[in-house]
Amino acid sequence: MSALLLARWNGLSLFWRVQIAGWGLFAIADLLAQRIAFHSFSVAFARTGLILVCLVAISTAMRGVYVTHRFAHRVSIGGVALIALLSLLGALVVASMIVLIHEAVPWIVPPDRRGVEEFFVPFVHYFFALAGWSLAYFWLRAEMAEQAQHRRTMRAEAEALRAELEQLRLQLDPHFLFNALNGVAEEIPEHPTAALDMLRNLTAYLRHSLDGISHTVVTVESEVTGLAAYLAVQKARFGDRLQTRLDVAPEAMSHRIASFLLQPLVENAVKHGRREHDLDLRIVIRANGDALHAEVSNAGTLAPANTPRRQRLGIGVENVRRRLALHYPGRHAFELREAGERPEEKRVIATLELRGEPCGS
Repeated sequence: MSALLLARWNGLSLFWRVQIAGWGLFAIADLLAQRIAFHSFSVAFARTGLILVCLVAISTAMRGVYVTHRFAHRVSIGGVALIALLSLLGALVVASMIVLIHEAVPWIVPPDRRGVEEFFVPFVHYFFALAGWSLAYFWLRAEMAEQAQHRRTMRAEAEALRAELEQLRLQLDPHFLFNALNGVAEEIPEHPTAALDMLRNLTAYLRHSLDGISHTVVTVESEVTGLAAYLAVQKARFGDRLQTRLDVAPEAMSHRIASFLLQPLVENAVKHGRREHDLDLRIVIRANGDALHAEVSNAGTLAPANTPRRQRLGIGVENVRRRLALHYPGRHAFELREAGERPEEKRVIATLELRGEPCGS
């Protein structure tokens, strides 16, 4: 029975759920007031039941009027006047009904206890009740409209970002792909095993990149697999000139992360890192409760401040910032800084802090 009632309740529109809950609470308060006034639960139940039916019917009719007028999110002066007029009419109907019932059923209120307040007090009381209902209705409708607009905006941003992400993944860096395939070709005659390993790593990287188009949220383990494949390809290209360290805490592996979020930072580190001697690249990922901490650092320096922003940070970093705002709104921190005293010790460090589950998971 309870499951059936719950199913029927969930099947109601939001308006009717709020309508029933709001007037239900009002009925409880009105019942207690009627009991105190008339010292009889039977009279209180009778009056409250009849009044509640009238209020629900009147407020439903008022809603029909409000919908046809297409008020904006903010109630105008004309809207306030209409609310006052309809509330007065509704209160007039309820107060008149009370008087008529008293005349038809004298035992509810004996004639010697009747007076001006028999009409005036209910009129004022239910005028404010209906006016309050109207204001609550407009407030709720404005909130729902704002939330709907926010959802539409978020969906539009998500679709735009998904399209951009697909473009970035499908239009892979041609230099990287060309160099990787050229490296495979050079290794085949003398080192076929190394060439096969390089080709496998390249295939794994491409598969991870393309799979991410339909999976915007993946586990850290999956993201790290793509990073490891990419670094293995680069390691085969640069040999000992590229020193990499991928340090991931075991407890972080099962955490969920926006796919392809770390890849642009790693690619930037390889592309812009200092290569005078060896390029030292480190990736560290840790978990602390529901928070995920990631750090990508490489030997090198940041571009001078007078460099145009696009050239200084790169498209990949801008994409990371937009995806962070979408997947972790108000729940992330991203910093790109330079550390080290002497020129040969300079490092560029990108740090990420992600809190909670990414949106879209």
